[in-house]
Amino acid sequence: MHDIKTLVNKIEPKVIAYRRDFHKYPEVGWTEFRTSSKVAEILMDLGYEVKLGRKILKEEAIMGFPPQKEILNEIKRTIKEGADPKIIEMMENLPGVVGILHTDKPGPTMAFRFDMDALSITEAQDDEHRPHKESFSSVHDGIMHACGHDGHTAVGLALAEILMKIKDDLSGTIKLIFQPAEEGVRGAKAMAEAGVVDDADYFFAFHIGFGAADSVSLVAKTTGFLATSKIDVDYIGQTAHAGACPQEGKNALLGAASAALNLHAIAPHSEGITRINVGVLTAGTAANIIPGSAHMKIETRGETTALNNYMQEKAKIILKACANMYTLGCHIKDAGSAPSAKGDEELAKTVKQIGESLGISKIENESNFGASDDATYFMERVQSQGGKALYFQVKTPIASDHHTNRFDFDESCLKVAIQICAHLALRNFI
Repeated sequence: MHDIKTLVNKIEPKVIAYRRDFHKYPEVGWTEFRTSSKVAEILMDLGYEVKLGRKILKEEAIMGFPPQKEILNEIKRTIKEGADPKIIEMMENLPGVVGILHTDKPGPTMAFRFDMDALSITEAQDDEHRPHKESFSSVHDGIMHACGHDGHTAVGLALAEILMKIKDDLSGTIKLIFQPAEEGVRGAKAMAEAGVVDDADYFFAFHIGFGAADSVSLVAKTTGFLATSKIDVDYIGQTAHAGACPQEGKNALLGAASAALNLHAIAPHSEGITRINVGVLTAGTAANIIPGSAHMKIETRGETTALNNYMQEKAKIILKACANMYTLGCHIKDAGSAPSAKGDEELAKTVKQIGESLGISKIENESNFGASDDATYFMERVQSQGGKALYFQVKTPIASDHHTNRFDFDESCLKVAIQICAHLALRNFI
């Protein structure tokens, strides 16, 4: 049996280089073309079967996809930044990569998810921020990796290399899923509905960060995934002169403002946690013009999928009612979603055992997430077909909270995550 720790230590500089490259060239959801190109190229060079485009994404299930003009501009940008044009063409204007390793021995199919997207945040640009000081901060205005997905992608590539080195000790099939558009929970549903994990007996996802006190620690099982939906709303009214002929206007801003107040008045549910948030409301152009349009971005959450459905249904009733109050057109678009999910205890025990064998001093059996991740689509899909799934966490010291402009993490956590995944791949559960 190969010494996983030694193999990982040897490639650690490469893993950190991957992470810093992805950090320097961040891409928001559905525009991860450079990242996908780099991932696909490395997987191909390693000898993986690589699938792209419509082979791994069901178009009808895609949510929150940008306008085609924006996608084409992003593709031009990504080629200038070193993406392989031939691989970009294979993507069919859809980012995302699945690498498949077929071993020579019969066994289960095991899938690992790695998310790739960044956030719409302007990164700090001073020497107190390590990425800036060490010259790997974002070169894209208003976009940065502020949640660790650059690290997740780097772990996936390192795992791919390690698995090839230990292929003779593996059995079954291993799938490495590099997912676009996790932020806003927009990408996993289209991959799940394309059947990417339909043959998986086991599915694993993980997250790094979350602010461990002074050293890397492990959470064997993540609980408390909130089901969520993201809703984009456009109210269409009629502009008019606010002084000369206000009666001819249809004020979209007032409709949206009324909706915002009433959405936050939805009654909580006795069966569990519910959430709603109006995150964006934009409308109007001048003080003397009645606003003819308004745009809103809203999210709902629930402790269970049923509770989130309750919030979503109530929200849509309010949105339509406020449109009727002000005689407005109302276009409601589902822009993202994720169900709730629970990890399997058997797999959590295995992750804990691996952590103990690696000498990790602090290991939690479970931790309440209190947020959402669309890896739950994969978990739900695998479990519905008799398989098992787990989402674990590798906690590490961070410079600032997730989703802030000074977010950075202790890169020593990367090799821990790689080792855990590699040891999981070596486990013949069946």
